[in-house]
Formats: sequence, structure tokens, C-alpha cells
Amino acid sequence: MGVVIIDGTTVKNFVSDEAQFKKSVDERFAALDLNNDGVLSRSELRKAFELMRLIETHFGLDVATTPDELTQLYDSIFDKFDYDHSGTVDLEEFREEMKKIMLAIAEGLGSSPIQMVLEDDGRGFLQQAADLEASKTSSVSHPTPT
Repeated sequence: MGVVIIDGTTVKNFVSDEAQFKKSVDERFAALDLNNDGVLSRSELRKAFELMRLIETHFGLDVATTPDELTQLYDSIFDKFDYDHSGTVDLEEFREEMKKIMLAIAEGLGSSPIQMVLEDDGRGFLQQAADLEASKTSSVSHPTPT
């Protein structure tokens, strides 16, 4: 785990870097598409959210949520991603919803920098946003000689 300092601008810059954001989202989609059929099923998307444990914890503490409540929550999340109500989430639907989620996170963070502890695996979107920001800062403070 590593500690990063980010704010809403860091996240917005990551989302607005279309090539980097698309690459990151597409890689995450591919990792979640366990059967490699090009779409995410309800169970594949649920597994992703279960691994993140965002719903079952509150500030890192386990929260008692019944299995029925969890199923309702995961189903409602799936329904938000499945714009065309096809019963699966395609790559475009996933990209659009992840963009909305990241911009909502940016809005919530605002302009005040905060410290966050993130996994060092480089797969998390916030970690990638922080890495992108750090690479820009590094290239500005250490210009390449010509």
C-alpha cells in the first residue's frame, strides 16, 4: 500500500486524458470479463464490487448488511451500468458509468488535497490518477535535455 495526495483536479485530469482513461477502463473491463465474452454479466460485476468491499464497509469497518440487502444494492448498481437493459454491460456502458463515477469522486474531493492509502498494484483508478499527476509533475521539474 502507498500513500498519495490527491484532490478533485487530479481525478478530473485523469478522466480528461481520454487515451489514458480509456486504456485503464478497458483493462479493468477485460479483467472483470471472466469468461471473455465481451460483456459483463450481473455476477461478474457483482464479484468486482465484492472484491472492492465498498458496500460492506464503512470507513474500513465491517458493516452488518444482510445478504438480501447486498443483493438489492448490487442489482441496483448493475441496473445503473446496463443502460440498454440487455442484461449485460458492454464496454461502452462500462466506460460511461466509470466516467460518471470518477467525476462524482472528483466532485466529492473538491479542491482540498487529501491523503489516501491505496493499493500499490497500479490497477486502481485513483492510483492511476495519482500516478498520471506525478508523471506530469516529474516531467515539468526534470525536463528532458534537448
